[in-house]
Amino acid sequence: MNPPGPPDDPHAELAALVRDVRTALAWRARGGAYAAPGARTARPAAASVPVREAAATPAPSAVAARAVEVAVDVDAPAGPARTLPVIREDLGECTRCKLSETRQKIVFGVGPALAPLMFIGEAPGADEDRQGEPFVGRAGELLDKMIEAMGWGRGDVYIANVLKCRPPGNRDPEPVEVAACRPFLDAQIQAVRPRIIVTLGRPAANVVLGNDAPISALRGRFHEHRGVRVMPTFHPAFLLRQPERKRDAWSDLKQVIAELERIGVAPPRPARG
Repeated sequence: MNPPGPPDDPHAELAALVRDVRTALAWRARGGAYAAPGARTARPAAASVPVREAAATPAPSAVAARAVEVAVDVDAPAGPARTLPVIREDLGECTRCKLSETRQKIVFGVGPALAPLMFIGEAPGADEDRQGEPFVGRAGELLDKMIEAMGWGRGDVYIANVLKCRPPGNRDPEPVEVAACRPFLDAQIQAVRPRIIVTLGRPAANVVLGNDAPISALRGRFHEHRGVRVMPTFHPAFLLRQPERKRDAWSDLKQVIAELERIGVAPPRPARG
């Protein structure tokens, strides 16, 4: 039998590190984590493991925990993208926040599995809550017209909201509610792989872009989210109240049309105007 390699053997050290990282990732998975954060976290990996498993499962080494942190310290989700059906299954009959107590239906999202264009709003309204589909009320009718004017159809793009359940009385979402839904929105973006995201209204833009800027400071120009270009514009519900701002929204969408053309993505039909 060959004697074990010296302590400073780089091959042995690498093999041990790989084993430790695999142990750390498996340990996270047993704690219910399906993805790692896109930035460093000050909280150790052990914090996410339920107490009932902590005693039965050895914690990963400090080196492995740090290796996991370094591995995910990039501006992109870790691991392979889950499919939309798998994400919906993972969401389940969600009870992660108190909105589950008042909703009628979960509003997950609609659209093809791979769509070049994705629209993200803030939260479902009363019509969406009844039907379980995003943007089906008056604001949804206007959004459909906006999409059609761009040369696309509702069935050609992916439409989702930050929140998957309606806040009572259409009140503003609470931070804990956004935090509960955010991993599923991120997973949807990763699964759909849009070339451009159009956020509808300030709250959706703030969540996607990670800031608290007013919509007036965000719209009219492209931003970036994990390598995807993002165009914030007004929410259709706002445009119904302030129809004079439709011209500004159309200006935003024309930039999206031009950018899609520049990167070689043609709409199914000619855009208007």
